[in-house]
Amino acid sequence: MPTPRSLLLLLLLATPFLLLPHAASASAPTSNPDIDLEYLIKNAGLDDAPAATATDDPEDGAPNFPDLDADYEDDEEDLFGDDDGPEESSHSHSSAADEAHVLLLTAANFTAILAARRHVMVEFYAPWCGHCRALAPHYAAAASALAADGVDVALAKVDATEEHELAQAHGVQGYPTLLFFIDGVPRDYAGERTKDAIVAWISKKLGPAVQNLAAVDDVAVLAFLDHLSGAHSDELAAASRLEDTVSFYQTTSPDVAKLFHIDPEAKRPSVVLLKKEEEKLTVFDGEFRASAIAEFVSANKIPLITTLTQETGPAIFDNPIKKQILLFAVAKESSKFLPIIKETAKSFKGKLLFVFVERDNEEVGEPVANYFGITGNETTVLAYTGNEDAKKFFLRMVSSIIVQESTMFLTKIFLLVNTQEFAQDFLEDKLTPSYKSDPVPESNDEDVKVVVGKSLDQIVLDESKDVLLEIYAPWCGHCQSLEPIYNKLGKYLRGIDSLVIAKMDGTNNEHPRAKPDGFPTILFYPAGKKSFEPITFEGDRTVVEMYKFLKKHAAIPFKLKRPDSSAARTDSAEGPGSSTGPEKSSGSNPKDEL
Repeated sequence: MPTPRSLLLLLLLATPFLLLPHAASASAPTSNPDIDLEYLIKNAGLDDAPAATATDDPEDGAPNFPDLDADYEDDEEDLFGDDDGPEESSHSHSSAADEAHVLLLTAANFTAILAARRHVMVEFYAPWCGHCRALAPHYAAAASALAADGVDVALAKVDATEEHELAQAHGVQGYPTLLFFIDGVPRDYAGERTKDAIVAWISKKLGPAVQNLAAVDDVAVLAFLDHLSGAHSDELAAASRLEDTVSFYQTTSPDVAKLFHIDPEAKRPSVVLLKKEEEKLTVFDGEFRASAIAEFVSANKIPLITTLTQETGPAIFDNPIKKQILLFAVAKESSKFLPIIKETAKSFKGKLLFVFVERDNEEVGEPVANYFGITGNETTVLAYTGNEDAKKFFLRMVSSIIVQESTMFLTKIFLLVNTQEFAQDFLEDKLTPSYKSDPVPESNDEDVKVVVGKSLDQIVLDESKDVLLEIYAPWCGHCQSLEPIYNKLGKYLRGIDSLVIAKMDGTNNEHPRAKPDGFPTILFYPAGKKSFEPITFEGDRTVVEMYKFLKKHAAIPFKLKRPDSSAARTDSAEGPGSSTGPEKSSGSNPKDEL
């Protein structure tokens, strides 16, 4: 009697012969649902090297103006730097000798370390990230300095490329991401990535919240109190802990108060905010509560208009005020417009952020202008909603500024009124957003259809079609690797009327329904469901995997079309010079595989 093992062996040996008749009858009708897939595997090839995916390598980040700190997978390197993203390197994040006081965290010890230490700063990094490598010596030096001073804090790091789930659980979207945990509760670190800045930020968090002021100093917030301890001092201390970038001081000295234009006979407590710019002194007139004081400081601490630089970028983009008014002007023209923008800003303190971008600054002005699609050196004012929905609105400026002395005053009044109305309409969501678009192509007959901002509604949002859209950047290495694979997919699926394979240059085209999360981004829009959010393709970028994705999600079932295989074999056997007569053509007629 045969044993179970011998029966299994016989079955395995017989399997090829059982399958042989089925495989030999390629032209015969079949119920095998995978015959299309088998055809693709044979012709497109599973051996094709897939383009890098999000699970393998981070995407090429879009030059992303609003997120200089870490979003879009280290995208700021594209805006202000020269790091092109992941690359093979023999350099580690930093040598072990440099990081004697930096803890290495993994999923196995992360929770235990945060439970054991009340204060922990954690850096989520990627070994290939240029900004992470630049931060490493500063981070290690900060850890050593804080340890030497006996500060009760641990500095740690997590390799986010190895600890995917840990990074995802903490909302890491780019590198480096720095989080500061107090009793296990994280908050973002938005300061400069230098040793001194990190040490100062942590010291402020853990040190005395309010300092006693007995002499004139370079102060930011000054409270004139009856007593240096008690309920009012406690409220001021609480406000200080809500505000990372401003120093708080308190005094009971009338002489000190008088120096800062506080009436020594005024009712206490009194609070003033001091700045080094023209608006040097701002008086707090609200209820003396921590939240009200912190809100007052947040609204008034920044200049009326901030010039965008690499140094001021984090303060601008991490500001809780997300809505921004940006002035783009060349340096020699800025003096005509900055006073107008500053005057407007006075009416919107705490509501809108006003930013000046020096248009002819190659380091900052050029890439930021390119991001917004601004060409030439004409002065431009635009409103921007920030990174979440990234809408922009342009103020229609007069085409030229009249510079004659007799008319300049009227021109300034006109521009001021225009800018104030524009800012108010922006605040009240009354403006119509503007989106970039290339011209609509005159012909669009390729296997992969070209979509631009102006044609996306007609092509991608057509309810009668299932549409796969790749959003790419011409400079993106991942996109360049994907191009021949994506073209091959379009070739195999050409002729399926219900399905469109399309692409859009995301650097020159925008649409509110097609937002890239780095490049390339591949989105699928099912037929009849265009009001819903598109489905993101996140698998291996091969013809076969994308085909399987389409078969799974297509609202309209489709069958792969390919040339008549029997005709193709006949042509091949007879040679290029042979003629089959009227019975068969060259095999180019599509045939429904199923």
